[in-house]
Amino acid sequence: METESEPYVRLATLRQLHQVVAELNTARSLADTLQTVADGVVNGLGYELACVNLVRPDGDLVVAAFAGNPSAEALITGRVGSRDAWERRLAMGEAWGALRFISYTEGWVLDDDDVPQWYTEGPEPRFEDEWHPSDRLFAPMYATGAAGGDLLGVISVDRPRNGRRPGAWGREALQMYAFQAAIAISNARLRANMQRALVRLEREQQALRASEESFRQAFEYAPSGMAIAEMGGDQHGRILRTNDALCRLLGRPASAMRRYSFSDLVHPEDIGTLLRTSAEGGRAELRLARRDGTYVWVSLRNSVVADAADGPRFLLTHVEDIEDRKRRELQLAHRASHDSLTGLPNSAELRARLSARLCRRPHAGQPSAVDSLDAAYEHGFDFGHTSHQQEEGFDHHVHTVAPEGGDDDVDDGTKGLAVLFCDLDGFKSINDRFGHHTGDAVLIEVARRLTSGVRDGDTVARLGGDEFVVLADGLGRADAQDLAVRLRNAIIPPIRVDGRAVRVGASFGIGWAHCGMSADEVLHSADQRMYVEKRSRAKQHRRAG
Repeated sequence: METESEPYVRLATLRQLHQVVAELNTARSLADTLQTVADGVVNGLGYELACVNLVRPDGDLVVAAFAGNPSAEALITGRVGSRDAWERRLAMGEAWGALRFISYTEGWVLDDDDVPQWYTEGPEPRFEDEWHPSDRLFAPMYATGAAGGDLLGVISVDRPRNGRRPGAWGREALQMYAFQAAIAISNARLRANMQRALVRLEREQQALRASEESFRQAFEYAPSGMAIAEMGGDQHGRILRTNDALCRLLGRPASAMRRYSFSDLVHPEDIGTLLRTSAEGGRAELRLARRDGTYVWVSLRNSVVADAADGPRFLLTHVEDIEDRKRRELQLAHRASHDSLTGLPNSAELRARLSARLCRRPHAGQPSAVDSLDAAYEHGFDFGHTSHQQEEGFDHHVHTVAPEGGDDDVDDGTKGLAVLFCDLDGFKSINDRFGHHTGDAVLIEVARRLTSGVRDGDTVARLGGDEFVVLADGLGRADAQDLAVRLRNAIIPPIRVDGRAVRVGASFGIGWAHCGMSADEVLHSADQRMYVEKRSRAKQHRRAG
């Protein structure tokens, strides 16, 4: 039964409780909130000592705040008690709602565990509810406020100012305070986490801005061309951004570049190379169109970059001018395959071009490769799949054929690859009389006249010395003879060198290339015909003399 003064005590306690709870929400940081919790127990709930033990990420509890005794505060603040020891304390003793009270008669078993605590001594209680210095009272704090939530921490109190164990109302007040303290600590942690996240986000944004500025500087002021293009979708390859170096290289302003994709600018012969390169990044050498219609050789390197974690992907393209290197490479390749004096294809290039037209088809009278395969299949042999070379040589290759019959026969209408072997008559005497300078000038002029006398696509090559070879495809026997006459007539007119007119003649032998022959066999055949013609002309000249 309540005494007459208890309602007034309860009202005063409620006011104190309301005040200290209100103060919990004024703390700015987590550390301030924890200290406010400890101070509130002492200032508002009538205890002389209060300690706030906070659960760490590893599960153990650390003394985070202390109030009421500076000496004890300095002694135990920051010390850690194991989670197992705390779980044992909260499991024993007397349950006062959510509170746990451990009487001095039982608490002696806890004196040697690792939970930080202070030791006080005192006489035996004089009456039943008198507080003993070794009594312990704990108020657990849970993250959800209720006992079913995760343990957030524990408030431990000591020395009630009235010297008595708290009654029902005092217990309820401490329990309510622990509930509100848990909310305040959770909110303080949330604010602290949000502040850390904001600070981290700001740092990341600063780093991102710095990175973007660094990229912009590197992109804009790079000495070689740079571009960003779309990747995927209908606009794949469309140029979004270019730097000054690329605009100068192609002679196009940045505004105009955004109207193109690289496929619009690449040389038609290099479009396949571009498509293979830009699919998933890579490197290629190709030609890009300048504004004036010319093309420049570039090395194009692509890398795939993402705008954000889940954002669209783009192609970052580095474009390097390699025109000078390509020119040198082409010059070297030209020197390796062309005669240094006349600029005509040399012997090696002539044989390469001739070999490219000839497959290993057997000579007439021998069974063809296709016939041999058919016969093998009839006898049960299994060759598996034919090789790529066989497919190229026999299934898809257009065989080179030659007109039939001798030189005196009527043209049968067959068009073939004529090989005209040309040997200059009287050239040695020019070298002997006037020197190699004049001889070289004669060879250069003969090469020019031969080149002028053939069609586009025909080959005029210098075999060596004063020997030249002409490859003319699609000619019949009469066509080849007419061509030989025209070329001989083009060579005969005088050639002026250093004010002196010199003359050379020319003997032509006409050979025919067909599959089954080697390049050397074709050239030897034409050489033999030339030799026969030269002997015949020499004999006629002697008779005429």
